[in-house]
Amino acid sequence: MNDKLPMTKREFQSADDTGHNNSDSPSFTSILEARMSRRSVLKGSLGLLTTSMLSFGIAGCNDGGSDGGSDDDNETPPLTLSFNPIAKSLADMVVVPAGYTATPLYRLGDPINTSTPAYLNDGTDTAASFQYRCGDHNDGMSYFGLNSAGNGWDASNSERGIICMNHENITRIFLHTPEEVAAYNVSARVAAEVDKEVHAHGVSVIEIQKKSGVFAVNTGSSFNHRITAATPCDIYGPARSHALMVTAYSPNGTQTRGTLNNCANGDTPWGTYLTCEENWAGYFKSGVATHTAQEQVAMQRYGVTSSNGSYGWANSTTAGDLYDRWNAGVTGASANLDYRNITNTFGWVVEVDPFSPSAAPRKRTALGRMGHEGCCCAKVTAGKPLVFYMGDDAQNEYIYKYVSAANWDSADANKGMAAGDKYLDKGTLYVARFNADGTGNWLKLDIAEAAIAGYATYSFANQADVLINCRLAADAMGATKMDRPEWTGINPANGDVYVTLTNNSSRGSAGKGLDAANPRYYQDSKAGNSPNKGNVNGHILRWRENGSDPTATSFVWDVYLFGAQAKADTANVNYDEAFYQAHINLSDLTDDNDFSSPDGLWFSRKTPGLMWLQTDDGAYTDMTNCMLLAALPGTVSDGAAVAVTSKVVPANGDADQSVTTYVGKAPGDKLKRFLVGPKGCELTGITETPDGKALFVNIQHPGENTTAANIGTPANYESHYPDGGTARPRSTTLVITRNDGGPVGV
Repeated sequence: MNDKLPMTKREFQSADDTGHNNSDSPSFTSILEARMSRRSVLKGSLGLLTTSMLSFGIAGCNDGGSDGGSDDDNETPPLTLSFNPIAKSLADMVVVPAGYTATPLYRLGDPINTSTPAYLNDGTDTAASFQYRCGDHNDGMSYFGLNSAGNGWDASNSERGIICMNHENITRIFLHTPEEVAAYNVSARVAAEVDKEVHAHGVSVIEIQKKSGVFAVNTGSSFNHRITAATPCDIYGPARSHALMVTAYSPNGTQTRGTLNNCANGDTPWGTYLTCEENWAGYFKSGVATHTAQEQVAMQRYGVTSSNGSYGWANSTTAGDLYDRWNAGVTGASANLDYRNITNTFGWVVEVDPFSPSAAPRKRTALGRMGHEGCCCAKVTAGKPLVFYMGDDAQNEYIYKYVSAANWDSADANKGMAAGDKYLDKGTLYVARFNADGTGNWLKLDIAEAAIAGYATYSFANQADVLINCRLAADAMGATKMDRPEWTGINPANGDVYVTLTNNSSRGSAGKGLDAANPRYYQDSKAGNSPNKGNVNGHILRWRENGSDPTATSFVWDVYLFGAQAKADTANVNYDEAFYQAHINLSDLTDDNDFSSPDGLWFSRKTPGLMWLQTDDGAYTDMTNCMLLAALPGTVSDGAAVAVTSKVVPANGDADQSVTTYVGKAPGDKLKRFLVGPKGCELTGITETPDGKALFVNIQHPGENTTAANIGTPANYESHYPDGGTARPRSTTLVITRNDGGPVGV
């Protein structure tokens, strides 16, 4: 996420976005011998879905329904998208189809209690107050209905509920006064400014209520609270108390302070929230050279480099432990006297109980440490393990799944964190390998695997070490390098699993050649800029587990959608229109549905088969702001094998290169543009009420291209959304409803 600006223009450059995978994991083209034929796996995967699914009204855990409009569905009328697609837009406003209304619900700085004053939005709001305000960069979120007593979970309540929401990052210049922005020095940070930035990260837990047909935050709710980058968190699972988790804050390795760069999310069958730590590495002052050679290998693999950290939080002009903890160098005689291991306490899936404000968040280490993009629960079957899918959002990183050791018992549905202890602390972590013939395998990340136990690059001490450094373990197993895996989602109509691969500027470069599931290298011109190169516009990959069993260790896959602009850019001399349509616009996108850099992806709970797709783009922003699209995807293997040719591939001596990939059926009118956001924003975070009549989405970092030099000149802000006039822009949660009261989208 937040990948729109090139490094030369961005204040905060994500260490994970750039990519630090220099392993020799095989590409698809080097995997010549698949473990099984595509035909045999496909035959098994298309068997009947189990009939013992349990529906809990949460994303990825509900069952039943049609396949989203498949031509083969004769039992129920196929779904259709009931709105007219909207045009691309460069306006500083939110645009939705006729018959819909988008209303701001929760904005940067909004108070979550009755004692915190209204947000002034001029940089003078105090650091302390941000513990009780909406944080910045609203991102992944989930809705949990409240029961009639107002003290617990009711998955069916669409009138009153709790929203848990991530705050991924900050737009620093809009948090401070013009004078503070002008005096900014990354090497000497004012403590109060650091505190405000720290508190603007993390998670919001807020109660919302619908009154007179309108949703609003209930600022009097006892559920409302903020979790920030300073909130105490407990460490659970195999890495709890491990030597690599020991710090001066927690000498026994059982706690850390804060959750950081929370991006996509998930939720559980027992009604808790999963917030996921993505680009955490860039926040730390590293001191890599002070570490052992083994530690340096691990730090470099995760992008912890020799720097002051993105915001210089370790360089406070006020001394104290709150600021020392951002320094990951070796400064003491032993690990319990400094923060040499602090980065090991970030990069986890973190469980939050929406109904227990006093409960400390728990970092679930069995799910592995990486740049987590979400944690999506597969269909739930009584008496079977639970399965969660996760992407690692960086160039040339991997796709993972976790399978619980315990089998699901519906009696655990209301046990909160205790259920999390049961299902999320013991299990098996896998990484994906996608074969050139359209099949794939899940590779176990276990110290007992010979490739891991004997890995020459890094010597794993035990299974906890494998999980703390699971990127290195995945390298050892030969997982497939992907084009920045983002959000995962499960189609509840048929169990197919989807993942967005947002883009990859290094695809096609030396050591990162093309393969069947990452098959495009091309360049795309953009007015006033050098051409973008690599996999410029991204794609969406999907798979079906063998036998439709989420615990299976093999699957079949194809590419559901390839991002592209509808027509070839005439300024790009490499491609004529015929070549562009045959080898780049592989999904036959039109002006009604073309897009770039897919990011957020989410399936409706109420309407099985309805998928929402969000973009975080920098390649197509000369033509349109970022957007939200609605889709009705079919099924894995509903398309065909296609030979794709890429021109000017550096890794191939500037010669053409061809690979065969598997492309889903062209979407046609089953993919439509539903919303376009204001200038400089990313569309992200999505959830809905159980009745499907209210959709919540986030407008993240509008106006992010505004420079520090212009902070004192409102007329030069890129955006003034949502308040208009000369106001500073604010990340904003929207509630979208249909004017006739019907379900959104269909």
